[in-house]
Formats: sequence, structure tokens, C-alpha cells
Amino acid sequence: MSTANILVVGIGGQGVMTAAEALARAAIGAGLQATKTEVTGMSQRGGVVCSQVRIGERIESSDVQPGSAQLLIAFEAAEGLRWCHFLAPEGKALLDQWRAVPPVVSSGDHAYPENPAAEMRALGAKVLELDARGVAGRIGDVRLANSVMLGAAADSLPFPAERLREEVLLRFGKDARLAESNARAFDAGRALAH
Repeated sequence: MSTANILVVGIGGQGVMTAAEALARAAIGAGLQATKTEVTGMSQRGGVVCSQVRIGERIESSDVQPGSAQLLIAFEAAEGLRWCHFLAPEGKALLDQWRAVPPVVSSGDHAYPENPAAEMRALGAKVLELDARGVAGRIGDVRLANSVMLGAAADSLPFPAERLREEVLLRFGKDARLAESNARAFDAGRALAH
């Protein structure tokens, strides 16, 4: 098995680092090696967050180089565009369509990309757009969007999807209601990706 390079990107408060942790722990639970690193801006205030995860039989470096990621999981549309140069030619992006318009756009200092997915495709990226936040809202809480996105990614990983699902649900311990909601979100994400 070759090394799988994955980027999980979004803004502060979306659970980017939690999702990357679940990916790494699931890989380790499946008998593989995994590393992760984070790039954060003012993440507590809605700033940029990127977690890089590498999974394989033997991992010697934790950094994902531009042009080498097989999978980009973007929790916010413009962040997917910002990080798409990390995708390998055969890589693909899972892009939540949700847009978090920052204050610099509201103030008129900068423009939000008109169509991030189309711009990514124009750059040669393979993009699957998902309404993860909308699906999460219909389940009962927009914060479940990260579980929707992990479910969408589950069948693109080098270990069984069920292993990632178990890892996502482990986070909730004895809170049966939260575990059930996240299970529904994960399963809905898997269905969206098909």
C-alpha cells in the first residue's frame, strides 16, 4: 500500500482538527501508521484551519507536499479552493457547499470567490460538491456537518469505512443521543458520496 495523503480544511470551530484526529486514530486502529499536523490561523475566531493526515504502512514524514494529496476534505467552499493546489493529479476533493463569508468580504475589502467548485475544476481538480451542512441541519444540528463529511470520505480511505464510523462514535462515550445523531450524519454522508 502506498501512502495516502489527506487534507482536512475549513475554518475555526468546524471541527477540522477533530475530524483529522478521527482519521488518524481510525487508521491506527486498522493497523496502519498515521501522522497529522495542523496549520491554523486565528482558528478560534473563524480563521483558516488545515490538518494534514498521512496514512500508510510506514510513515516517515508528517508533511503533505503540494500536488501530493489524494483527498481534500473541505468543510467550507472557499477553503477548498484555497488548498486545492495540494491535490495530486489523481486526487479528489469533497467540498461542502457552505460559505462562511469573512468580515474582510462584508467590509468590501475582498471578494468571496463566485463559484469555488467551478474554479477548482478549472484548475483541473476532481470535485464532489456536497450539502453537508444542509444534511446536518435536517438531522438536527449543523455542527454534525463534519460527521457528514467524514462519512462522505469513508469509502475513499485505505481502511474499512466501518473503522472510521466506530472512531467517530467513540468520541461520544455514553451520550447515546449524540452518538445516534453522529451515526445518522456519517451514514448520510456515505450515501451522498455515492
